[in-house]
Amino acid sequence: MESFFMPFHQLLLPLSHFMAQGGTVLWWLAAVVGLNWLLVIERLIYLFFHFPKQKQRWIQAWTERDDQSSWYARSIREGWLGQAHNALHQNLNFIKVLVSICPMLGLLGTVTGMISVFDVMADQGSSNPKLMASGISLATLPTMAGMVAALVGMFIYARLYKKCQWLEMKLEKSLRSRL
Repeated sequence: MESFFMPFHQLLLPLSHFMAQGGTVLWWLAAVVGLNWLLVIERLIYLFFHFPKQKQRWIQAWTERDDQSSWYARSIREGWLGQAHNALHQNLNFIKVLVSICPMLGLLGTVTGMISVFDVMADQGSSNPKLMASGISLATLPTMAGMVAALVGMFIYARLYKKCQWLEMKLEKSLRSRL
């Protein structure tokens, strides 16, 4: 029963070991991924909780209008659609930028790891594989982590973008004028 309720620090040991093997770049990558996930969670909260309420207010205000076909009414409708577009797509470009930074940080980790390998080879020669292995680990782990983070981030971004487009289209259909 005690093994089920391990202390928190014992749960973090594998993570800290992984981060130590990958070097400083992994911490930067973790910060970028953490910020990315915060923005994704914010978008999900907005899409599933706040936007439906705002959508209902717009639809109710539109259906209560007597005039839906004049230039003034169409301008109000276009203004609401513009507000919806801005609100739905808020932070999506920032999420996209953070996703594109992930492989670059991985490559930075590769470069720093290879520099470490070359330093070991210059100091000790190429006869000590144990020393070279730590540098190669420093080179490969950030690359792998950056690519995994980018792949997951691209998938999440694409799904969020499609959901925003779909919600925008549904709102536009809901705000059509009566004939």
